[in-house]
Parts: sequence; C-alpha cells; structure tokens
Amino acid sequence: MSSITNQITNRIKHKKPGWVFSPKDFLDIGTRAAVDQVLSRLVKKNMIRRLDRGIYDYPKQSKLLGILSPTPDNIARAMASDDLIFPSGAMAANLLGLSTQVPAKSSYLTNATVRLRRVAGRTIQLKRARVALLNSVSYHANLTLQALSYFGKKNIDDKIINRCALVLTDKDLSALHRAMGHVPGWMADTIHKIQDVKHK
Repeated sequence: MSSITNQITNRIKHKKPGWVFSPKDFLDIGTRAAVDQVLSRLVKKNMIRRLDRGIYDYPKQSKLLGILSPTPDNIARAMASDDLIFPSGAMAANLLGLSTQVPAKSSYLTNATVRLRRVAGRTIQLKRARVALLNSVSYHANLTLQALSYFGKKNIDDKIINRCALVLTDKDLSALHRAMGHVPGWMADTIHKIQDVKHK
C-alpha cells in the first residue's frame, strides 16, 4: 500500500495546483478500492480536497484569498475523464469572437453521456455534442465545428465566415477539411467558403 500511496502522492504533486481529478486517474497504479483508500487518507491530511462523490482537487492557494475554488473547466474535465469535452456551442462562438454572448451556466459538450451535477457550489452540465467531437482535429477546429452547429445553417452569414477565416490558421483549416466527411453537408459547404476567403 505504501508504494501505491507514494505513486499517487507523487502524481498529484507533479500536477499544477487547481487540478481536479477522479479515482480513474490512478487506476493504472492500483485497484479502485486501494486508490479510494489512499485518496481518503490524503483528504484527512489536507493534501487534497474531496469536492463531491468521486471528484477531488489538488487545491490552489492564494496569499490574499486562501484556498481557491476549482474552475468549471477543470471540474468538467474530471467528470468526463474518459471523453473529449469542449465548451458549449455558445461558449465556442464567444471564444472564437463570433459572439459577445457569455453563457451564464457552465455547459460543456461531450460525445458521451449527458450529465448534470453540482460540484463545489457550481452546476456543471455535460451535453451531447450535435456534431461529434473529433480526436483527429485541432482544438480550434473542434471549436469551430461546435460554433457553426450552435448558429445553425440558416444563421451562417458573411460576417461569421470572414471571422472564421481571420482567426483560423492554415493548420486549423486543413484539419477542418479532413473532418468534412464527419459533418453535415451544409457545414462542409461553410468550411469551403471559409477556406476560399482565407486564401483570397
């Protein structure tokens, strides 16, 4: 058990404070029961904090504010540790500069099961992505696909196309081009238009 304890402790210490995790992050080290025992002991030692059932964090501290709350992004990643997650379509649009709207709720997209959970005083919602999140493309390419899905076919205009052409790199566009077989036809047409504007 001491070896498992040392391995888990070392893995946690090598992460940045603020890391949120679940027992699944240590199942390569020991059995679920053994991992749960070690995490329980580390909670009692105040090295880590139990946020909710099966969700822990390595707390980040501020000299002025003390122990800080975990970010919604980090909680969502721990909730969907086996899956890709991305900001919701509305947040993706905001991050790409396609919209000034900032969603009030912390909502994320996943390829897996829909979940709604309150952790550390925050309500985190995982929604199933309307357009599948792809391992094979870049972060910005996935953001673009989710933003386009959020706007929908009828709301894609020249302003959105021009903005995408401005913020996406050639590498992002190449990734989007490779993804065309996995997206609706209207979205593939939009990607072509973005490429045309980018390479004018």
